[in-house]
Amino acid sequence: MHYTYDGTFDGLLTTLRRIWQVGRGEVLSIWPASGAQGGLFGATVHVVTDEITARAVWANLLRWLSEKARERLYYVFLAEQLDSEILIYRYLQQTLAQQGTDISEQYADDTVRRVHELSRWLGREKHRMEAFVRFEQTTAGLYHATIDPDVNVLPIIAGHFARRYADQHWLIFDRRRRYGIRFDGRRVQLVHPDAGRSGGVGRGALVPAALTEREPMYQHLWQTYYASATIAARRSPERHRRHLPKRYWKYLTEKRPLVAPSIAAPASISTAANESRPAPDRKLREHRARPGK
Repeated sequence: MHYTYDGTFDGLLTTLRRIWQVGRGEVLSIWPASGAQGGLFGATVHVVTDEITARAVWANLLRWLSEKARERLYYVFLAEQLDSEILIYRYLQQTLAQQGTDISEQYADDTVRRVHELSRWLGREKHRMEAFVRFEQTTAGLYHATIDPDVNVLPIIAGHFARRYADQHWLIFDRRRRYGIRFDGRRVQLVHPDAGRSGGVGRGALVPAALTEREPMYQHLWQTYYASATIAARRSPERHRRHLPKRYWKYLTEKRPLVAPSIAAPASISTAANESRPAPDRKLREHRARPGK
């Protein structure tokens, strides 16, 4: 039997429930409907997503899995690999077959090993995105960042940014998957470019307004600081690329060509700089002014 669903995690959970209800026939594949390949053998069943059913399945998984094991399966789904769905199904089937025994340390098993491999990959991508996302301030007061990750990390980095920038309004947009997460100071929302047609958040909410006129200056200050803090004698390009892979450089202000500030520094910055600079010593000025000295 081949199963298709709408590509959402709720859809996958609903599909798993349907499979267990039917309880017969070999499950040959589980695919999002948009990418379903089907097969020469076996019928294809499309499962309609039911959010209530999905929530019940997600909660009931804790009867057989630890919280950590359940999280791993969610990470496998977000990895968006060709075998993600069938891998989750097989892992759960093996757990149920062993009457809820924790199989997470059965590394000799291909399914278990693959689940760990994908969940670790997601964990690394999550950590890097939390570290490497750079925001730009728009004239609308929104802090905007665009990313293009290999995997679907937005659902698992939202909490980090909501806690870290709890006093800001921000938007992180995934260019590859065409959706974003937006924080309004109270809660995180998923936003889609075309949702406005059905009364949701429209494309205008995703496309940022012009950057504030001070944004180029702030970027220039950061780039200048980054360059001046570098110790040439300790440069190690290979080690640098190992800890900061080159594919992440496109997100980093400090890795872009040097920004030329378009305006002068704000008066508050200039005044503070002048006030912090010590006044030249009077005797030193007189000494330098004497002839023959």
